[in-house]
Amino acid sequence: MHITTIKVYDKRFDLPEGVGSDATHTTPQYAYAVCSLKTDTSVTGTGLAFTLGVGTDLVCKAIDYLSVSLKGREIEELMSDFGAEYRKMVDSPSFRWLGPHKGVVHLALAAVVNACYDLWAKSRNVPLWQLLLDLTPEQLVNTLDLSYLEEVLTRDQAVTLLKDNFSSRPTRKDVLCTGYKGYDTSVGWFNFSDEKIVANTKKAMDSGFTALKLKVGSDDPVRDIRRAGLIRKAAGEEATIMVDANQKWNVPQALDICRRLGEINPFWIEEPTHPDDVLGHQTIAKAISPLKVATGEHIPNKVIFKNFFQAKAMDFCQVDAVRVGGVSEFLTISLLSKSMGIPVVPHVGDMGQIHQHLVLFNHIGMNHEHLFLEHIPHLQQYFVNPARIVDAYYQIPQVAGSSSDLKN
Repeated sequence: MHITTIKVYDKRFDLPEGVGSDATHTTPQYAYAVCSLKTDTSVTGTGLAFTLGVGTDLVCKAIDYLSVSLKGREIEELMSDFGAEYRKMVDSPSFRWLGPHKGVVHLALAAVVNACYDLWAKSRNVPLWQLLLDLTPEQLVNTLDLSYLEEVLTRDQAVTLLKDNFSSRPTRKDVLCTGYKGYDTSVGWFNFSDEKIVANTKKAMDSGFTALKLKVGSDDPVRDIRRAGLIRKAAGEEATIMVDANQKWNVPQALDICRRLGEINPFWIEEPTHPDDVLGHQTIAKAISPLKVATGEHIPNKVIFKNFFQAKAMDFCQVDAVRVGGVSEFLTISLLSKSMGIPVVPHVGDMGQIHQHLVLFNHIGMNHEHLFLEHIPHLQQYFVNPARIVDAYYQIPQVAGSSSDLKN
């Protein structure tokens, strides 16, 4: 199966009032930059990068540039040593200068890489999670670029980690029967009224969700404290509540407000300050312990994740396969995270479509803890095979590929 044509699409979706809002992105328009790999068969590979609004155009243009080298490639041959191909794309001099390994170019790379994995799974007629589990440890590591990690994760160490967890896989395959637990972010969007977040909380609990998230980061911290208290009261003491500041606070503000939010016993406090500030997160994590810090949706690459892990600046890794360089870098970061004892709970910028596959592999293949996966349903209607939630659990995808195909 050879790649013959590459198409790029700019898909944007308006949201109902208040939906998707947070302290930093108050009126978002959800969007995808889509890389479509056409082949000499009827099979097409689809890869997404999640964006917000007009910036999608820039990502689409970068996809055009980055994907040129894939034309004419046979998918099995391409993926047999994809780590090397990945590094060629990421280190192409003209585009590396624009990062390196971050921003518009890296978002575009995610779409290209995700399309390759989607096509590979479809070519084998299996869902992405099954494809990844079918690979030997050596074959999986061949799809990764471990450069700049050598002092903490070598190729041999990555292969050994996968082999060490291979024999115990059957003990973790019950997730294929139960589904993967979800948590509901949509109860507490930033622009929702107090009345709405309380009603949404009760509705989510009635639907089986026991873990919920509230957006914080108001100009007046009293609003955050009040709303957090409302959700805690509505959900009960046994519920798992997370709060997410979406980078709004500086470090002194974060130290003050995180302590005050501690009154509701949050499971984590997410993105408490600027995503590039490793030492700021380290300061916060140390100061607010035993409260925990989650971050990663805007951390752009494996090197910065390495620095966060080394600094003990996060308690939960929220790597996003449409922010870093696609499935390949997501798996690299998941291996690194596992080796350094940090749980992976992905950010779901792509509405759960691709991450529902990746968390299954992380759990079964790497022995990452089965915690939960964020659920945001607002673009569900636009997918050919949308993620399905039953009683607050993601159902196991059965269709070949990464569940990323959009309706025409």
